[in-house]
Amino acid sequence: MKLLSVAVPCYNSQDYMCHCVETLLTGGQAVEILIVDDGSTDETGAIADRLEREHPGVVRAVHQANAGHGGAVMAGLAQAQGLYFKVVDSDDWVDPQALAEILQKLEQFGRMERPVDVLVSNYIYDKVGVTHKKAIRYEGALPVGQVLTWDQVGVFRKGQYLLMHALMYRTQLLRQCGLDLPRHTFYVDNLYAYTPLASVRTLYYMDVDLYHYFIGREGQSVQEEVMISRIDQQLQVNRLMLEQVDLPRVSHKGQQRYLLNYLEIVTAISSILLIRSGTPEALEKKQALWQHIQDHYPWVYRRLRRRIIGVSMNLPGRVGRGVSSSIYRICRRIFGFN
Repeated sequence: MKLLSVAVPCYNSQDYMCHCVETLLTGGQAVEILIVDDGSTDETGAIADRLEREHPGVVRAVHQANAGHGGAVMAGLAQAQGLYFKVVDSDDWVDPQALAEILQKLEQFGRMERPVDVLVSNYIYDKVGVTHKKAIRYEGALPVGQVLTWDQVGVFRKGQYLLMHALMYRTQLLRQCGLDLPRHTFYVDNLYAYTPLASVRTLYYMDVDLYHYFIGREGQSVQEEVMISRIDQQLQVNRLMLEQVDLPRVSHKGQQRYLLNYLEIVTAISSILLIRSGTPEALEKKQALWQHIQDHYPWVYRRLRRRIIGVSMNLPGRVGRGVSSSIYRICRRIFGFN
């Protein structure tokens, strides 16, 4: 069995996918690289086939009709044969030395009676035009180098969330937790980072900078103007997060607290994008989102609304919306997103 399966969702990725795959190839035979050609119309499919021929037993090309990022991730998961599973987007890459250290640890996990559910590592915001690349680390929240239960997990600071880039789930856990990402939808990485964590019982943190998260390519889905244009997809993911995890029934309080905090930040992003859009339709959608939470998830609503982010995202009038935008800009500078 392979130690690690890596899904590389690709849609018209001919210009940058090779760099991504080259960094993953440094893992050798322990890694299975699943290049998922998601209905590309450029040379992506042909490049995937060539890489499979050049690296038999390591690279596999998976071709499918376009289904979006979520569909590509699910296609990779369906094909995965590794003990652990990771998603690396085609315009991102990994650090070879960090990958080597992680593979050594996964080999140890493979000899355990019950392997660890999720391995966490650092990721770097590799933002165009920024000299200092911000690394997201988990010191203070996750003790380094030991198998953890939620009893040993500390408090995550704002900006310290376990995004897709930080996570390496046990493959069987992903299959058994009922993860099903919507097709033709952006921002499903939030569901990938959220829903399975409700099933995680053990964690392990390695303080290595594995994942380079590239930000700044023109038209990239995380650019603010692009997110505003796709706000209905962001809202769909936000609502699916509410549906897929029954937060009041999460028994461990620390695990419940973390999931609620994550949901809070995603809901705040949905809200601020609608505020910054500024159209009457967008403001109605923001009101509808919070009304939906109040009507269907009152336990969640009560907790979100009394927090500072919940209050700040619901300040009344034009002045209140201006304050909300100011808070957002401060957070963007501090945490480095967008």
